[in-house]
Amino acid sequence: MSFISFDESQKIIDDISIEKKIVTIRLMDSIGFILASDIIANENSPSAPTSGMDGYAFAYSDMALGRLLISGVNPAGGDNAQSIKAGECIKTFTGSLMPHGSDTLVPIELVDVVDGHIIFKEQIPKGFSVRAIGENYKEGELLIPKGTCIDFAQIGVLASLNISSVSVYAKPRVGILATGSELLSLGEVQTKQSQIRSSNNLVIEAIVAKYGGEPLQYGCTKDDKSIITHAIIKALRESDIVVTTGGVSVGDYDFVKDVVREIGFEVLFQGVHIKPGQHIMLAQKENKFILALPGFSYSSTVTALLYLLPLIGKFSGIKTSLKTVKAILKESYAKKSNKDEFIACNISENHGQYECDFGGKKQGTSAILTNILGSSALIHLSSSDTEKNIDNEVEILLFD
Repeated sequence: MSFISFDESQKIIDDISIEKKIVTIRLMDSIGFILASDIIANENSPSAPTSGMDGYAFAYSDMALGRLLISGVNPAGGDNAQSIKAGECIKTFTGSLMPHGSDTLVPIELVDVVDGHIIFKEQIPKGFSVRAIGENYKEGELLIPKGTCIDFAQIGVLASLNISSVSVYAKPRVGILATGSELLSLGEVQTKQSQIRSSNNLVIEAIVAKYGGEPLQYGCTKDDKSIITHAIIKALRESDIVVTTGGVSVGDYDFVKDVVREIGFEVLFQGVHIKPGQHIMLAQKENKFILALPGFSYSSTVTALLYLLPLIGKFSGIKTSLKTVKAILKESYAKKSNKDEFIACNISENHGQYECDFGGKKQGTSAILTNILGSSALIHLSSSDTEKNIDNEVEILLFD
């Protein structure tokens, strides 16, 4: 299978159609999930005129009297609103129903209380501090559309509607497996200088958790075809997407690409003209996917952001990808290939305009993961781009 362009690889993912699974979960378990149905108000909020602060409720036409008799007290949560007569007011608290016959509330600090009466200290407009029926929302109003990611604001509105459980799209389960005989798991003792600490599987687990998936960690496996086969099959039983790192290039011990075909998956693409990470494979069997990424840590991280995120979005019901913005380049950059390149840069804002540079970024292989520490982003240069000069506008992908 020949290499394809970055745009072609993205279109292949865009064209994937997945039957999304909808589940009903507890309200407070739903943070970070994508809403699977519209939320429509089933009542007015408030359902009756309500006090917006502590004060005295009265009929605005009586303000001209200058002095009103306090005829009662109206605490919040009372069964029924009281009634007032001409020349009277009722002490009313925040959240209380407005007494019948009243249409305005004067705050406590704007009156003097003398001999059971209030004396106005200043004029206020009619309807002051009264919450109208439906001020918050009206019956039948669309409050939260399907496809919204549930956060604290949505929790508050759902709770106000007495919704204790919600229908959401199930997060895809993403199995993560790092391959390589040189890899050491976190905490494992190094016995040879050739051994390296595996970080790819943990970076990808963090990416999955951050961007809307449910990570399932399968750790590291040796470069042994039968072991890799067993590990991938096990992960597929429990996952919707299996992400592997390493073993997809052209080396003698790169077995992943062969295993994917041998277990009956259709390869959607293998090899993309991008830098870093051109050796990348995406395969599908029904609603299961295998995304095989390169082994170098910077390459696997960048390709996970480019390919795993939109794949997660297919299950979650929304388009998921890094936010793309324009930035002004503060250093020149000579493109190193005729591929789409994704270059780590420093990002800052200057009077509302993003700027980027390469200060402190190290040159070398696609293993330098430290280049994305700090306030970093990715510059995306297309295959047709060449040299970029100072003050040129470039496209950048933000991590947040």
